[in-house]
Amino acid sequence: MKLDKKKFKKTRLTQETKNQESPLLPKTEREIQEFNGASFLGAVFNLSTTIIGAGIMALPATMKVLGLGLGTGMILLVAVLTERSIEILLRYSKAGKVDSYGGVMGDAFGNGGKRLLQVFVSLNNLGILIVYMIIIGDVLSGTSSSGVHHAGLLEEWFGDQWWNGRTFVVLFVTLAIFAPLASFKRIDSLRYTSVLAIALAVVFLVITAAITVFKLVNGSVSMPRLLPNVSDITSFWNLFTVVPVLVTAFICHFNVQTIQNELQDSAMIQPVVWTSLALCSTVYIMTSVFGFLLFGNSTLDDVLANFDTNLGVPYSYILSDIIRISYALHLMLVFPIVFYPLRMNLDGLLFPSARPLVSDNWRFTLLSMAVISLIFLGANFIPNIWIAFQFTGATSAVCIGFIFPAAIALRDSHLVATKKDKVMSGLMIFLALFSSLIAIYSDAYALLRTNASPSE
Repeated sequence: MKLDKKKFKKTRLTQETKNQESPLLPKTEREIQEFNGASFLGAVFNLSTTIIGAGIMALPATMKVLGLGLGTGMILLVAVLTERSIEILLRYSKAGKVDSYGGVMGDAFGNGGKRLLQVFVSLNNLGILIVYMIIIGDVLSGTSSSGVHHAGLLEEWFGDQWWNGRTFVVLFVTLAIFAPLASFKRIDSLRYTSVLAIALAVVFLVITAAITVFKLVNGSVSMPRLLPNVSDITSFWNLFTVVPVLVTAFICHFNVQTIQNELQDSAMIQPVVWTSLALCSTVYIMTSVFGFLLFGNSTLDDVLANFDTNLGVPYSYILSDIIRISYALHLMLVFPIVFYPLRMNLDGLLFPSARPLVSDNWRFTLLSMAVISLIFLGANFIPNIWIAFQFTGATSAVCIGFIFPAAIALRDSHLVATKKDKVMSGLMIFLALFSSLIAIYSDAYALLRTNASPSE
């Protein structure tokens, strides 16, 4: 009888312990089935969508500077360096038992390192999202370059109306599309919009490729140069201005661990990274080559603006409209993927001791509204995407993509870096700093010359 009492007592204590460890409100079967982890394909699409954003539209212009041969080589080089830097982050994330880029920086450099990363991620993503809005405004309402006006879709369809002006159109898109998509609290909730975003990017690529091949067969497109045209020291330094654009095009580090945390099997993150980088590199190279082949030296900083003219193929204007609409929609769907880490890092900067953002609806809503408003204002005051890319690429993007991961490996707080890792990290930091400083100098010099030329 005593034994039975002991058994009963032990069973009761075990049950009480389980109850203490369980949530106060147990999950129902429906809640458990609601989210069992993200799939491999869902993770690939989310990471690929993070990578393929507005940067793809500026890549044909980089080919105009570098030539097809060197330009293709540079895209592959940046892709390889991106893979190495992400691998470093994942390795130190596992060694330090942390689950975010900020956690890895905090583990290596303390709270100051974590906060520095949050500042740079916020600046980078803010700049990228401003670029998205600028491009959408260019596509729908038109843009002017070197005194030439490139009409937007709404202007072409309906003429010059008060409601298809740039400010009104961007405001409408912000309220009707960006705000609802930015309201999701979990990144995996955006997997279906990510699939659609990638599909729209492929539509853009396929139509551009088909038009280019058609014109090549007809002999109306000449083969462009494979190497850059370097005639003096100024044109040599100008080559470095494309580096920030290429770096920005591959930045996805701030979402890698967020996606890993939501995977059904977190060990699959490395194949997810490899697959995403291979997919995006292919899309980037094809878009750059076909875009530059199609427009040659007339390629604009935002290649979408080139599609407002007769392309010299059957159904030219219909195809041009499909291309511009597909990519404008793509950017609208990419927006929440990049907005997610921006909001998270800003919240960490402003409210470091507060409870998680997703559990505070008021803070979540107010912060989202404030950031979207700031992006809207930036898109209306920054003149073109090349300036925005140069700023974000030469400062925050190189730090997030290369300098910070390399510094983590050199610090090696968990003694997991090999000699090869440290050599590669030192080289990565040198190349990033050198190219960024040259790019900033070249841009400042070109800007000064442009401002000085009217008075000469």
